[in-house]
Amino acid sequence: MCEMPPANFREINSRMVEVTVLPGQRLYSQRGAMLAYKGDVSFTPNVQGGQGGVMSMLGRRVANEATPLMTVEGSGTVLFGHGGHHVQVITLSGDTLYVEADRLLAFEGTLQQGTMFMGAQGGVMGMVRGQVTGQGLFTTTLKGHGSVAVMAHGGVIEVPITPGRSVHVDPQAYVAHHGDVRNKLSTALGWRDMVGRGSGEAFQLELSGSGAVYVQASEEKL
Repeated sequence: MCEMPPANFREINSRMVEVTVLPGQRLYSQRGAMLAYKGDVSFTPNVQGGQGGVMSMLGRRVANEATPLMTVEGSGTVLFGHGGHHVQVITLSGDTLYVEADRLLAFEGTLQQGTMFMGAQGGVMGMVRGQVTGQGLFTTTLKGHGSVAVMAHGGVIEVPITPGRSVHVDPQAYVAHHGDVRNKLSTALGWRDMVGRGSGEAFQLELSGSGAVYVQASEEKL
């Protein structure tokens, strides 16, 4: 069975991405993210939440991350952007991307969507991270071959994670990661130093294995 050619995700500038929609191909976007389009393109509210189906939607409801999606189909080009946030395109080649649901701008329907309890990777990391950043204990997963456009504040940099060299990230600066990566949250400072402090450098998110982590320049939440 032949696969459809991948959609063309092209960064127009730091806040907009142009996506080529091809006949027989399906895309998903965050509701309200369409800025303009050319051609015969349709936008339909999605009640199943991508290929993850009902279970994915249930997982996001439990996680309080019920981000509504639009199904995008037809033939043409679409400009996506949202809230003036920085947009970063990530292309997956069979691995899994871990990203908060509200950071997803648009992604290809070839990707399998799911939900993961962050506590499953690194014990209590999910609970502490939820308290630190105000984000949920669950995160959205996208797996397979295709492109994803994610949103962040103040620009994004991709930091490689290689075996034997772990990467430490401020939890609030974390955007997403992909690959065969384990994560662990640790206290970076003693309890005396944490008194009277906010989140930020009081904690560090340690990522190890093989893959990459995306870090945003601002700690501001979406």
